[in-house]
Amino acid sequence: MKFMRLVLTCVLVLACSGVALGQAKPAESRSVSQIMDRAVGQVEGEFLPAADAMPEDKYSFAPTTGEFKGVRTFAQQVRHVAAVNYMIGATILEQKPPVELGGESGPESIASKADIMKFAKDSFAYLHKALASINEKNQTDQVKNPFGEGKVTRLGIATVALTHPMNHYGQMVEYLRMNGIIPPASRGQ
Repeated sequence: MKFMRLVLTCVLVLACSGVALGQAKPAESRSVSQIMDRAVGQVEGEFLPAADAMPEDKYSFAPTTGEFKGVRTFAQQVRHVAAVNYMIGATILEQKPPVELGGESGPESIASKADIMKFAKDSFAYLHKALASINEKNQTDQVKNPFGEGKVTRLGIATVALTHPMNHYGQMVEYLRMNGIIPPASRGQ
């Protein structure tokens, strides 16, 4: 009798799990553009809150103790990433950046925290627009390398949009911590 209940219970559990699995949605296929866009969104979700966490009076901070001579200030880090985002987006779209960049450092005229934050947010919006233009037909097309001679593929330069901001994010985290600020991504853990 006990054995029969055990068998019936196992059959019931298996039947229910089969029904549950049968109702699960099949995995949606995503395009390269969608995958890259989502990944850049995750980068943006780390980078912008960190940029916003530094008080405006500390935006000019750069470490001085140790081997830090000539490093970028916090503001320069954020502005540089934004400028490079625009350069990558313009490369993917094969057009001129929609704003005057003044090179990889970004325009020095953008100096206040509010203006730098707007510049950074707008650069990510432009980057999302550029990533949306990548498709199966053009992802391996050669485009002019914005950082040197030669050509790169659209998809290849798009990957820089993932790695570059995170390199600077790591530096910004150090700057925040040197100023007694816990980075937003580390709060509540």
